[in-house]
Amino acid sequence: MKKTFVLDTNVLLHEPAAMLGFQDNDVVLPITIIEELDRFKKRMEETGRNARQASRMLDDLRQRGSLTQGIDLDSGGTLRVALCHRETLLKLPPELEGDSDDNAILAVALELKHHCDCPVVLVSKDTNLRIKADTLGLIAEDYTTDKIDVSDFYTGILEVTVEAAVIEELQKIGVTELAQPLAPNQAVVLTATENSTQTALATVEPTSHKVIPLSKLPKGGVSRIQPRNREQQFALNLLLNDAIPLVTLVGKAGTGKTLLAIAAGLQKVADEGQYSRLLIARPIVPMGKDLGYLPGDVGEKLTPWMQPLYDNFDLIFGTQVTSDRPSYWRRGHEELIERGLLQIEPLTYIRGRTLPQQFFVVDEAQNLTPHEVKTILTRAGEGTKIVLTGDVNQIDNPYVDAASNGLSYVVERFKTEPLAGHILLQRGERSPLADRASILL
Repeated sequence: MKKTFVLDTNVLLHEPAAMLGFQDNDVVLPITIIEELDRFKKRMEETGRNARQASRMLDDLRQRGSLTQGIDLDSGGTLRVALCHRETLLKLPPELEGDSDDNAILAVALELKHHCDCPVVLVSKDTNLRIKADTLGLIAEDYTTDKIDVSDFYTGILEVTVEAAVIEELQKIGVTELAQPLAPNQAVVLTATENSTQTALATVEPTSHKVIPLSKLPKGGVSRIQPRNREQQFALNLLLNDAIPLVTLVGKAGTGKTLLAIAAGLQKVADEGQYSRLLIARPIVPMGKDLGYLPGDVGEKLTPWMQPLYDNFDLIFGTQVTSDRPSYWRRGHEELIERGLLQIEPLTYIRGRTLPQQFFVVDEAQNLTPHEVKTILTRAGEGTKIVLTGDVNQIDNPYVDAASNGLSYVVERFKTEPLAGHILLQRGERSPLADRASILL
């Protein structure tokens, strides 16, 4: 049955093209949305760019006809802008009195419900607005086009029980085949049916889908970092494989995501010279209340945001500040920066750049939108490797959640691509206290 969808502003701020994505149904934009887009359009971050893009799309559509009467879309549906009539706004319950933007959107949806023969659905990413709409008898839904099913999140690791002969074949010949469906670059744990202690770690060859043994790591570790569990071994195998230009590492706090990515990057840049530079970036999203403007130049302003990265370099180089080792001894990462082998910066200025022959680590990628991640991945030049790390359960960006953030989006879209590899790290290795806290709290 044909439906009428009333969109909230946050839907267009999340995805401007959403107004064209409802197939042959009718889409209604309350007039208050135009006012809200005008308030957001001057911002320089993602929401501002989306507001400007949505406004441009509406202006282009306006050339086809009247927005108030409705414009025929290529999909077969219509798009129109609806006015909020004062008498409908006054009919809202006393608790919803006032001229707020949410109330105006609710009023438009209620008026359409009373005059339309087809179902009216309010689409909003605002949980509270959906609750209000449901209380008023309206059908309310989230915008879920770009969401993935987190209940079946791809781990990148497959555990298989096989006969001991299969494991022996893998160890002697260096290749074997499995009957199960396999994803490219997927990690595999083989366990013998005759003896559960007889195991082998392997990976899936991306083109033939045959199982091959996991590559051995350097004796001294990767930048002096040794893996502490199977998941970390699998992660380092992906990070050190130059044939895999995209690696995603997802896991709770303390699983070693960022440390492994930085250690592998240093190995490839400083030791092997495979890449010209190690570039590390993270989105500037505060946890909790923002402290406001920070004094100093760009480097000084970024220090509080990038301190978690510096902590990892201190661990790798052994340059932590102690009572007998003052702060001016911390020359590990600073020397690399001076030599041009390391660059640490925010993601604010990534748009428009081309990054060739670089080992690019994007930390805290769960705070990015799918569009922002697309912008980052399309910056990759010839010979560049991109590593996305993050915890989808620790999101500080109010516009995304575990199912709609850019990191989850990339994992789902690239899980069958030979160019990508993914590992879900679940075992915390920071300390016994940190591991228990991530589980219990």
